[in-house]
Formats: sequence, C-alpha cells, structure tokens
Amino acid sequence: MTRLPYLRYDELDDAGREVWDGIAGSRGGDLVNDEGGLIGPFNAFVQAPGIGRHLSRLGGRLRFRTSVERRLSELAIITVGARWNAEFEWWAHQELAREHGIADAVVDAIGSGEEPAFDADDERVVYAVARQLTETGQLDQPSYDAASALLGHEGMVELVTLCGYYTLVSFLLNAFDVPLPPGAAAQWPPQNRWPAQNSLSAPSSAPRMDS
Repeated sequence: MTRLPYLRYDELDDAGREVWDGIAGSRGGDLVNDEGGLIGPFNAFVQAPGIGRHLSRLGGRLRFRTSVERRLSELAIITVGARWNAEFEWWAHQELAREHGIADAVVDAIGSGEEPAFDADDERVVYAVARQLTETGQLDQPSYDAASALLGHEGMVELVTLCGYYTLVSFLLNAFDVPLPPGAAAQWPPQNRWPAQNSLSAPSSAPRMDS
C-alpha cells in the first residue's frame, strides 16, 4: 500500500488536473489504477502540482526528445533503477530497454547486480556513466572522455540530467512505497530494498518541523 493516498481526477484542483492531463497526454497507456489514481511516481506529481508540473515536463523531455538514442537512454534508466532497487522503475523500463535493443543478458545482469558483458561499445560507455554517477556521485576522466566523444556536449548534459532525474524518481517511488501493478513480480527481495533500516531510522523524539 502506497504511503500517499491515491487522488482521483475529480478530487484534484485545477493545478492538479493540469498535471494529470499533461501526464496522460504525453505518456499514453493505462496509467490509472483500480482505485482511480495514477500509478508509479505520477500520484506524487499530482499531490504537489507545483513541483509535479515541472517534473512531468522534464521527464517527457528526457525520455522522448533528446539527442541520446532511446536504446541508450533506457539502458541508463534501468541502471539507475537497479542501483536504488526501485521496483516500479525497473518494472516499467526493463521491458522498454529490451524492446529498444538492449540484450536480454545485459538487462538480466543489471537487475541481478552483476557486471554486464556488452557487445556494443556505446552501451558500455553509457552504462559506465550511469553506474559511476549513481554509485559515487562522480565521473572519472576516462569515462567522461569516452562518453563525450560518443554523445557530444549536449548529449552529455542530457545523459547526466537523465541519471539525476531517474534517481529523483527512484526516491519518490521508494520513499512513498509505491506498489507494482497487480500481478507484477518484484525484482528484489524486500530485505534488499531497506538496508540498515534500524540504524537509519529517525528517532522517536524527532522534533516537528514547525516547532
């Protein structure tokens, strides 16, 4: 059960409906669940439409209208999703990665936390960028140089922004415990999704933000 209640279209104000309409118009597919709310990160977008409006537009731009080939974008997205064990992100994009030409063995290796064996050099380059950024927040010079030679300056900005955006999406999905659609199988055991939970839990006497 998601931590955020699902908002139906008829419960939204004008700002929320504008965000909903933008999501439905740009993504297509069945985005509404049995409770009448938006699936995935999009329920969070309509909860805070001032933020959601910009996130939706940025996500649409990064997925569909950049200079980076879609095959490589989807590879980066699943690399980010796997790093954060973001179940919904993985479910939504692993099949897209396969459809756009990423080999099954590569997708499966990324989902299993193994080092993929790439046949395509451009995939190896993009994977290295996404992996380093999500693991360390840094990018070493050889990896930067290889990716810059492949994508150019514009493509590098787009790729790094893509990795940051889907890290944000992963945080939304994980923080609000967004469920998979009915019948979808989880990629990772629950214990892998909340490491060191006890040591990171907030103290019971945490001060209120408005105090």
